[in-house]
Amino acid sequence: MSNSFFTPFKNFFLLIIFLILFISLFFIPIFPDEFSNYTSAINSNIILDISSSGYVWPSPGYTTINSYFGYRNSPTAGASSYHSGLDIGAPEGSKIIAVTSGRITFASFLGGGGYTITLTSGNMKFTYCHVSPNYIVKVR
Repeated sequence: MSNSFFTPFKNFFLLIIFLILFISLFFIPIFPDEFSNYTSAINSNIILDISSSGYVWPSPGYTTINSYFGYRNSPTAGASSYHSGLDIGAPEGSKIIAVTSGRITFASFLGGGGYTITLTSGNMKFTYCHVSPNYIVKVR
């Protein structure tokens, strides 16, 4: 008789343990290793074609220009028709590289530019907009 008194508590306790295990297995996020992308970038076989001016194309394997610098038809209502950059079409997750040696002077979210990285080299600045937030550079 005393055994039947504890049966509901035993079942409830087992249910709680099952739920904790279920949640632990399926709903706890897995965080990637901080350096896994860095190692992948180092070990990738990217062939760099350095121009005579000393610059490298920033998106290896992707050369389609979706929007040129200067005046253009505005892509969205209310947006400026002057485009102060050059849009290179590449799929999400594509690698980008520095066009020249320099120092990273900005790496954060920047409004309409989305996640942005700025490379400063001498008196020139190269700004990469709309990049993945999982970049491996830091401001120095």
